[in-house]
Amino acid sequence: MAIKIRNPYYFIAGILAILFAVTHAGNGQSVVLPKLDIEAVSVDTQIAFTYVWHIITAENLIFGFAFLIMSIVREPSKVSFTAWIILSILIVRLLVILGVTIILDASALGGTLIDSIAIIIYIGLLILGIKLRNCPVSGRPSQSGRGL
Repeated sequence: MAIKIRNPYYFIAGILAILFAVTHAGNGQSVVLPKLDIEAVSVDTQIAFTYVWHIITAENLIFGFAFLIMSIVREPSKVSFTAWIILSILIVRLLVILGVTIILDASALGGTLIDSIAIIIYIGLLILGIKLRNCPVSGRPSQSGRGL
């Protein structure tokens, strides 16, 4: 039995989320987290920053697998709530990134550009995936008349 991708937007979002998790973990381990290994930062701060960093990595990985699974589900109504929850989390994540940057150092806002663009693309894919739930993939109405 072949697996059929019923929502290509969720599939692409899933692949991107897994790639985001891998690059986030790699960037953290090779660039960001080693900078914390200095005397000016307490061990407690290093621990907190490290586990928060890895929580985001794990969250991206879980989102990725969730969207890959959601991309093959036959009835989109069964996964739309999950898509809305993840979409809400991503919007809040973007607002926190931008808000904290503006509050602490507005001149550093340019440094958030790549992350912000990635999150906006991710959000766009999710919105397209949510809207696709009422459209048949083949372009023809399904037998049940409910879309996919």
